[in-house]
Amino acid sequence: MGTIRVAIIEDQQQTRQMLSALINGTEGYECVAAFESAESAVTILPSLNLDVALMDIHLPGGMTGTECVRRLKVLCPEIQFIMCTSLEDTDNIFAALQAGATGYLTKSTPPVKILEAITDAHNGGAPMSSQIARKVIGFFFTKENEKKNNELEKLSTREQEILIYLSKGYRYKEIAALLFINIETVRKHIHNIYEKLQVNSRTDALNKVYPKG
Repeated sequence: MGTIRVAIIEDQQQTRQMLSALINGTEGYECVAAFESAESAVTILPSLNLDVALMDIHLPGGMTGTECVRRLKVLCPEIQFIMCTSLEDTDNIFAALQAGATGYLTKSTPPVKILEAITDAHNGGAPMSSQIARKVIGFFFTKENEKKNNELEKLSTREQEILIYLSKGYRYKEIAALLFINIETVRKHIHNIYEKLQVNSRTDALNKVYPKG
């Protein structure tokens, strides 16, 4: 694998310098640019040959990190954006994901996990801090519980989580990343879901658990 080229959009100088030093100090990664505002990132970032961008949400000026992602995703669809922020509420999480972010980390994420998230996003994954992933799952459960039936009770909590992700169109690899398990474990859980529900496909499983769609 070649060097992963990364940009940082972060207004706090100390955090910006720490992330830059972490990335440049690790083989296989390069921090090619660092911005303190969304406006400067929107202007300059499209001219860079980037793979991944780490984006804060609260930034100085009139543009948030979420709006910055929304604009840049149109200009640079090939770049994978990871939010790296102290905000953990569901409104900001889903706004960022809907804008085009492929990952969401808290600023308390250990350095090694940040590097892993960069690699994961570059390889097609959807990295999230564990507490963020739980909020996403909790949101889905809140929405889906209105349609819950007795078939769902046959499944374990983990199997229910995976089935909800399947209903949203997530791939096995993305589910594995969100739940911090390997892809073979995901496949095993899905096999168990099919056996318990006595079905042979994802569509049949979803129709049996959620017959009204």
